[in-house]
Amino acid sequence: MADPATYRPAPGSIPESPGVYRFRDPGGRVIYVGKAKSLRQRLNSYFADFAGLHPRTQTMLTTAASVDWTVVGTEVEALQLEYSWIKEFDPRFNVKYRDDKSYPYLAVTMGEDFPRVQVMRGAKRKGTRYFGPYSHAWAIRETVDLLLRVFPVRTCSAGVFKRAGQIGRPCLLGYIDKCSAPCVGRVTPDEHRDLAEDFCDFMAGNTGRFIKRLEREMREAAAVEEYERAARLRDDIQALQRALEKQTVVLGDDTDCDVIALAEDPLEAAVQVFYVRGGRIRGQRGWVVDKVEEAGPGELVEQFLLQMYGEATIPREILVPARPPDEAALIELLSEQRGSRVDLRVPQRGDKKSLMETVERNAKESLAQHKLRRASDLTTRSRALQEIADALDLDQAPLRIECYDVSHIQGENVVASMVVFEDGLARKSEYRRFSIRTAEGDVASIYEVICRRFKRYLEERAATGELDAETEDAAAHDGAAHDGARYDADGYGAAERGGAATPIDPETGRPRKFAYPPNLVVVDGGPAQAAAAQRALDELGIDDIAVCGLAKRLEEVWLPGDDQPVILPRSSEGLYLLQRVRDEAHRFAITYHRTKRSKSLKESALDHVPGLGPARRQALLRHFGSVKRLREASAEEIREVPGIGRATAEAIVAALRGESPSPAGQGS
Repeated sequence: MADPATYRPAPGSIPESPGVYRFRDPGGRVIYVGKAKSLRQRLNSYFADFAGLHPRTQTMLTTAASVDWTVVGTEVEALQLEYSWIKEFDPRFNVKYRDDKSYPYLAVTMGEDFPRVQVMRGAKRKGTRYFGPYSHAWAIRETVDLLLRVFPVRTCSAGVFKRAGQIGRPCLLGYIDKCSAPCVGRVTPDEHRDLAEDFCDFMAGNTGRFIKRLEREMREAAAVEEYERAARLRDDIQALQRALEKQTVVLGDDTDCDVIALAEDPLEAAVQVFYVRGGRIRGQRGWVVDKVEEAGPGELVEQFLLQMYGEATIPREILVPARPPDEAALIELLSEQRGSRVDLRVPQRGDKKSLMETVERNAKESLAQHKLRRASDLTTRSRALQEIADALDLDQAPLRIECYDVSHIQGENVVASMVVFEDGLARKSEYRRFSIRTAEGDVASIYEVICRRFKRYLEERAATGELDAETEDAAAHDGAAHDGARYDADGYGAAERGGAATPIDPETGRPRKFAYPPNLVVVDGGPAQAAAAQRALDELGIDDIAVCGLAKRLEEVWLPGDDQPVILPRSSEGLYLLQRVRDEAHRFAITYHRTKRSKSLKESALDHVPGLGPARRQALLRHFGSVKRLREASAEEIREVPGIGRATAEAIVAALRGESPSPAGQGS
């Protein structure tokens, strides 16, 4: 019996997305398949309280030796994939249907004189069109109920249909216009069959023409002032759109294809393949490869297809995320190996496009999992730190690395981020963010943030008595630096992950935020940014911290004062670590920039002018066109706006030109 703790996924490694998971025994056989709205919550529930689980679940956990999962876009997709895998793997711990029924289909009996829409299970019948399978019958009934507004096809049984014809009165659905009532002759058999064929076309994916037709009819009705008819057509369009949202990503029954998606970064790529046979996902496989050379998505697709289908069975259709450079030759080669035509396509719309997006999400998740495993390996991290030390000619491995990045849009709302990695792992409790005060370009912003961070470092060290009085006086010269940093409030405050302890403030009992120095400062940029960071440290008299810049375009490492960059091998663990540090700083900066930009869009100096409400603010902006033009206007010009008096106009001028303080202008 296995201990579930031995294969429990690492904390934070399970995504919160909906998906399907599989438990496997030591031999790799799938013993249980389950679905979840949130994979993280569901899988954590298995390992949180083993004693409180159902005995059957306990047995399953002790029988299993590993667990993996697949991310999907919606819960409905999770239901569909769960069904496919239960049918594929027949897991011993899953509940089995004992009534000898299969999953339900939506069926249209086109072989009858008056086709009927119904739920069907079991063996397929000749002359009937099937759509599905669905995981639950209620999903079919909800879809049918929406579509009957537009396609009022018969849904009643043969007995009800015959009885209505005998008494000459339709059933309730006929009275509420959800059935065209062919039983009493409201439509001819041919007209009813046309409705059934339109219903089938819509379910088969030919949805665009129906929605466009209804939109055209709605506009025509509105143009001739038939507003009640236009409103009904509007409701019909909404019903079709809701029906589309409820349909699962299930391809046609005759669809056999492989769906391939990529997720990549400059150093690695993850490939995921979903095998679709008979319209259902029959299997999945993934690879992660190192990119030994510069290659775009098309080149990666070509290399993968050549390797994958060297011996594997080739389907008649392959869906790919990008066209390979030599597409015609590759198709000819694959067709020759298969013995018949092979189509290579990039899906643009419809169910195949939706399925491609699902496979792409799984590729991204696979790459993230690979990075997490790689970053968590102690030997790999040690090698990465040593490679960085050797490349930059450092005396020792940089156990603490700080990286800085600047984010803005055309010089507005300029912010900077500082992220910390200790022993090769992110230490998010040490992350900081800055509002830049002098928006004079990225180089000036890097200089400012390095000055502010390390002035705080000197002050914190002086407060602990580790610096002499002269250094302490110099460090305290710029008191404005005290409010330079912003502690992240977006969930960062996690437990420390190792490395040297941060000094504690004896008065507050809290860690001193800037008292611990890095071994290496990395800035996002090239030689100019690296030189600016070095200049800031030199002016502060700090000479024991190394500096480098990491340029994005070619992943070049720049040292201050050097004319040529340091080139690390693309497969280097050291370059991989520097790239992760830089990408994390970039992500953190963008997050703060978006927050600040969103706040600035919601606030305005006009919000705090006494007596100026929303209506008059809108009138001012409509009259002048922008806040910039309003700021340039005089009080007399502002008074031309209806409802604006002399006192209000003067208050607006004062607020916009900073002649009197306002709460909105006192930010960081």
